[in-house]
Amino acid sequence: MMDRVRGPPMIRALVHTLLLFVLPAAALARTVTDDLGRAVPVPEPPLRIVSLTPGSTELLFAAGAGSSVIATVEYSDEPVAARRVPRIGDAAAVDMERLVALHPDVVIAWAAGGNPAQREKIAALHIAVYEQQVLRLADIPAAVRRLGSLAGTAAAAQPAAATMEARLAALRRAHPLNGPRPSVLLQVWNRPVYTVGGRHLMSDALTLCGARNVFADLTEPGPVVDTESIIARDPDIIIAAAPTGEGASWVADWRKLRALRAVRTGRVAAFEDQALSRLGPSVIGATEALCATLARLSP
Repeated sequence: MMDRVRGPPMIRALVHTLLLFVLPAAALARTVTDDLGRAVPVPEPPLRIVSLTPGSTELLFAAGAGSSVIATVEYSDEPVAARRVPRIGDAAAVDMERLVALHPDVVIAWAAGGNPAQREKIAALHIAVYEQQVLRLADIPAAVRRLGSLAGTAAAAQPAAATMEARLAALRRAHPLNGPRPSVLLQVWNRPVYTVGGRHLMSDALTLCGARNVFADLTEPGPVVDTESIIARDPDIIIAAAPTGEGASWVADWRKLRALRAVRTGRVAAFEDQALSRLGPSVIGATEALCATLARLSP
């Protein structure tokens, strides 16, 4: 259309400016692809972004888009700069009135969690919803690149993603899958004991460390397991992935179960790095620490 406008450059620029106000919003939008392969229409950057999970917030900052995040949810404390972003709820529910009042261009939601009904309500308000999903550690760099495309920060996202890929590749080289693989119970809660199933990101972390999740056959992300089933599977190593300050008491509970090989051989250890459960880039550092712990305990 601009090619048809005649006259001096100043007149052409004025007409172009006027067209921005009269053209439909859809004509000014672009389309990006989210982690589920969905086409999401969004305006040109800079964007006003609301993140509905701590992991999404961390990924956005890693992609160089931290300054575009206008609101997030509780526990979005990585990186440190994210702690200054206003909170409008938690991963289960957000304050819809505050969300709408912020006039976001796009909301980043976690496809496998959060509040599906609330995500549908947000979409019904014609607010773009970008679904994020990281199932394996190898998915994180690609997710960062896509967020860079979304936010117009590809120049920052690309090197950040490349660094993450290099760290993951180093772990794969250090712990090849054709070597000995000790079986591991990764305890994520006590009384009752919760662990992780084979589809959880933390199970993938164990694999990357050259270990085998002793409950990898379970499809539930965070199943409860009883003492009998743990004794039956008799893991080589038990990792008590406890909240800060609680690891010692979890380990003490295990030491009462002399029927377990891991207890008899002294291969029970606390691991209090909470980033291991975070669905963001800091899980890579936590995985490196987990690998070092497992290497120390391996038979």
